[in-house]
Amino acid sequence: MCTVTFLPKGEKGYILTSNRDETPKRAASPPQAYDVHGIAVTFPKDPLAGGTWIACDKQRFTLCLLNGAFEKHSHRPPYALSRGLMLLDFFKYKDAESFQKGYDFEGIEPFTLIIVDSSAALKIYELRWDEVAVSFKQLPNDKPQIWSSATLYPKAIADQRIGWFKDWLIRYQEYQQTEIIDFHKNGGRGDLWNNFIMKRGDNLQTVSITSIEKSQGFEMVYEDLLK
Repeated sequence: MCTVTFLPKGEKGYILTSNRDETPKRAASPPQAYDVHGIAVTFPKDPLAGGTWIACDKQRFTLCLLNGAFEKHSHRPPYALSRGLMLLDFFKYKDAESFQKGYDFEGIEPFTLIIVDSSAALKIYELRWDEVAVSFKQLPNDKPQIWSSATLYPKAIADQRIGWFKDWLIRYQEYQQTEIIDFHKNGGRGDLWNNFIMKRGDNLQTVSITSIEKSQGFEMVYEDLLK
């Protein structure tokens, strides 16, 4: 939910990995397949609203959510719908373009949504909602990417994390899921507040890592760091 990387692997392959920074009291259930608008979608379920921050239909789409859009915002509940349920509503639509044009985001807390479509040529989209407008763009499908939650990591820290990622990319020419998961565990410079595995007091820490690899099929790896 709060640190996400994307690694391309060939024309249609990729690895998307996410660290979830959350209160330990909000531990999710492990991933399993659920019927979502008539589609089998695999995701770890958040206990509060029943939504998720990462999901894959193992056919075409992988989605991953980060809290915040471009900068830290004020938390002003109640909201019309949880962001985790909004993510699952994506599966009502045929593609990313129709979702961003047709969905009503009014009343939803700011977020960044990463959408990977591997149905034909690999496509990756970034959708941001800041409570005023939708920003939607397609990203290069052959470039590694990293995102850090705007609610937790100001620009200076996010830029520093981009630097850590670039350093990691120099060392690895062929991307392996085990290696990027290791980076998500150990990335940083010893600053527990801003490391990839972070902890800020007793109420906020990295609680899990989820990684989805698309090659011949789809593989989801989930590590519950609380257990």
